[in-house]
Amino acid sequence: MLMIRATRDAILRPLQMVAGIVERRHTLPILANVLVRKQGDQVSFLATDIEIQICTAATLAAGKEDTAITVNARKLIDILRSLPNSEVSISVSSRKLTIACGKSRFSLQTLGPEDYPTVAPSDKPTTSLTMPQKQLRQLFAMVHFAMAQQDIRYYLNGLLFVVDAGLVRVVATDGHRLAYCATPVEQQFERQEVIIPRKTVTELQRLLGDTDDPVEISIAGNQIRFRFGDVELLSKLVEGKFPDYQRVIPTGYTKSIMLNREQWSNALSRASILTSEKFKGVRFTLTDGALKIQTTNAEQEEAVEELDVDYTGDALDVGFNVTYLLDVLSNLKTENVRAEFGDANSSALISVPDDERFKYVVMPMRI
Repeated sequence: MLMIRATRDAILRPLQMVAGIVERRHTLPILANVLVRKQGDQVSFLATDIEIQICTAATLAAGKEDTAITVNARKLIDILRSLPNSEVSISVSSRKLTIACGKSRFSLQTLGPEDYPTVAPSDKPTTSLTMPQKQLRQLFAMVHFAMAQQDIRYYLNGLLFVVDAGLVRVVATDGHRLAYCATPVEQQFERQEVIIPRKTVTELQRLLGDTDDPVEISIAGNQIRFRFGDVELLSKLVEGKFPDYQRVIPTGYTKSIMLNREQWSNALSRASILTSEKFKGVRFTLTDGALKIQTTNAEQEEAVEELDVDYTGDALDVGFNVTYLLDVLSNLKTENVRAEFGDANSSALISVPDDERFKYVVMPMRI
């Protein structure tokens, strides 16, 4: 039975949108599959890893009968990628999926759609908001690098998403650094905080466009749903109590310098060449008019960089992980950044001049 007839790219595009969450290692064999459903002239593609579910649809159908199958996502994508961008037909018969293009034929095993573990959306969201895709994408871009990876404190392996009055705030921390960013929205909300899993944030960064087209966000129970274009992404939320980020962000620092972001980033990159693989420490010495950056390693090698700064005040000698500093400087796009310091045992605060909506906190390290 003929299911799809379209150009290769027309089939590959929606398939790749959903298949990013398919795990290479999985406990259930069917989770390696994508659910393909034909209804009328619409074909939907759905993938899930139980925690996240992505669905999209396209007009691709051929043939009269409605049908649904699940097939290995990776094999189907690899086959389509290997074909020229010409007409491809996909048909189903006796639990086999056949892909035909020119004189090429491929036959794949399928599993029944009735066994596919789809996630049902929760009813009646407690919070719903709409914002431009590029606004949400930018929010995530400003903090995603500070999320923890496989931390036993599972609530750090994600991003805090806060709606409060007319603001949306996002916060990420791995316990060594914290990134905070806020943006105004047109609607007004009662305060609600949820933790979005790391994988969901990563997928959204891949899928959201740099466009003013809207993304609808709905929070209901332990789920969050994002709808944009032809895509619906449904994700479970991380349970747990996120740290009080307002207590972590320092205030009242008197040692403050303005730095050209690119110059500072380049100086740190050069200095980092002589840090050891495990010990990424960089030493800052702040004195009147100068910020000295030093690194050493086990071979007694040394790098020294010096930047002119507009500073007069008490001297400071403090160490930081250079990777944490380079992460934030590579994600910011402003010409200048402000760096504020306490003492040798205090975190550094990096922000954007004349913009209270972004803050980045880095804990010191002993050098």
